Amino acid sequence: MKLDTKTVLIMGWLTPLLCNLAIAQQSASPSALSLSSIVQGMEKVQSEGRPQTPYQVIREYHLFGARSSNANAEVVAQVDFEPPTSKDYSIQKWSGSTRGKQIVQRVLDHEMEASKSNQARNALTSDNYDLTLVGETFLDGRPCYVLGLRPKRKEKDLVSGSAWVDKRSFLIVHLEGEAAKPPSWWLKKVHVKMMFDYVGGTWLQTSTEAAADVRVFGNQTLTAEIVEFRNTDVAAKTQPGVPSSR
Repeated sequence: MKLDTKTVLIMGWLTPLLCNLAIAQQSASPSALSLSSIVQGMEKVQSEGRPQTPYQVIREYHLFGARSSNANAEVVAQVDFEPPTSKDYSIQKWSGSTRGKQIVQRVLDHEMEASKSNQARNALTSDNYDLTLVGETFLDGRPCYVLGLRPKRKEKDLVSGSAWVDKRSFLIVHLEGEAAKPPSWWLKKVHVKMMFDYVGGTWLQTSTEAAADVRVFGNQTLTAEIVEFRNTDVAAKTQPGVPSSR
């Protein structure tokens, strides 16, 4: 049994949730609100705020094994988004084990397929979760509501844990927890951390860490981070020979 087949499951199940949380800029007034009002605001920006312009991101992936603090593999990938749901990717460069490149390719293949599927079933909404208001805090200078997440179904694309929601915009800033259902018998437990922020005017998942307890092989961790963003619509308009909208 090859390790790459097991390790790819660490990240592959996350894609539907991550795709659903990539949303365009919204705004709302910060005030003391009830749980139902917070959830309504959060659901509204998820359903209405999909990116409307094409963009391109460069992501850096690192794969770590159970017994080393150094990455076993590093992969740089380019991901292109064309609204409303089209995505494509290419591997720009890689180093370390070939397994790392194969894992990232499989994760990205799954992301491309998930972008075309019904994302509502995996969204952070009251249809999919029992939500509780845990409290309020600041995260990187942002005032946030902290919501407790309890999935209504044991599915691998749902997370049992907590979400930090920006009080002004109702955007999800941070999400952390465990998969409601392990993606495979080989994975005893999967813990994820996801960070979100504005990148080029679009609210995107900027970094992810997924750690899995893999039977026989021990702990395996895959991280991903956006290192570059390009608004391809603007870039195309400013190229020589391409008429500007101005």
